[in-house]
Amino acid sequence: MGTVFTANAQWVLLSTLILGMASGMIGCLAYWKRQSLMSDALSHAALPGVVIAFALTGSKQLPALIVGAAVSALLGALLIQWIRSSSRIKEDTAMGMILSVFFGLGIMLLTIVNRSAGGNQSGLDSFIFGQAASMVRKDVYTMLALAALVILVVFIGFKEWKLFLFDADFARGLGLSGRLMNAIYLAVLVLVIVIGIQAVGVILMAALLIIPAVSARYWTQSFKWMVVLSALFGGGAGMVGTLASTLGKGWPTGPFIVVASSVLFCVSLVFGAQKGLLIQTLQLRMQRKQAVRSWSGQTAMKEGN
Repeated sequence: MGTVFTANAQWVLLSTLILGMASGMIGCLAYWKRQSLMSDALSHAALPGVVIAFALTGSKQLPALIVGAAVSALLGALLIQWIRSSSRIKEDTAMGMILSVFFGLGIMLLTIVNRSAGGNQSGLDSFIFGQAASMVRKDVYTMLALAALVILVVFIGFKEWKLFLFDADFARGLGLSGRLMNAIYLAVLVLVIVIGIQAVGVILMAALLIIPAVSARYWTQSFKWMVVLSALFGGGAGMVGTLASTLGKGWPTGPFIVVASSVLFCVSLVFGAQKGLLIQTLQLRMQRKQAVRSWSGQTAMKEGN
């Protein structure tokens, strides 16, 4: 995908692997919290922060842009909560509003920055669709450290996450603070979004959070194994998408990662061991055969009598 990417191919591959694993694990939390759209809203809400951080610092250093994206995404999350609590607007509607407003603001600021002196050389456009090729080794180190932190938070607090998601009342009775868990959940969700937008982009980052978790749901009913499978699916999609993008010159990494995730979802949809279409079709046929046999047996007994 270019000289920089070629020189850092192994590091970029490792970063998308870890990013995919972290996204898959956090995606499971969002799935069971029924906030899949939240990831989409916050990833779009991060764009204004990236542009403002660049405008204030004049630097494309990833740590500065991550801080700007995190502040903007957190502001978006707080506004969603405020809209929901202070009005009759439902949460999904509030998410859609914040997504549109913040993304529109980000595009407006991006246009202004690009038209300013030296703005065309800023390279901030890559944050819309992602561009792993622009990452240098220092950026990869930052992404790896933060993604590993996200994975560690989910791993260490696995029992607490399970209680928080499936039996909040029991968790509260044990002294587990729902407000604290919500704050940690929001923090790790924002963190995995802001570290992934350079590789995948603000538009496609939500797919990396949602698709692996939904795919894993077709294979198991266990929360533990769903988290594991989602991490494997996310990491695998990250690796396959990155490798596929290296086959052509200038091919974007983010879209290939999302396409790889979509292929995994289609396979899970058809062949999933729990809710796959093939399994459901076979089970339905068996049930019909058993019903026919049962009906035939009852008919034979009535005729015999």
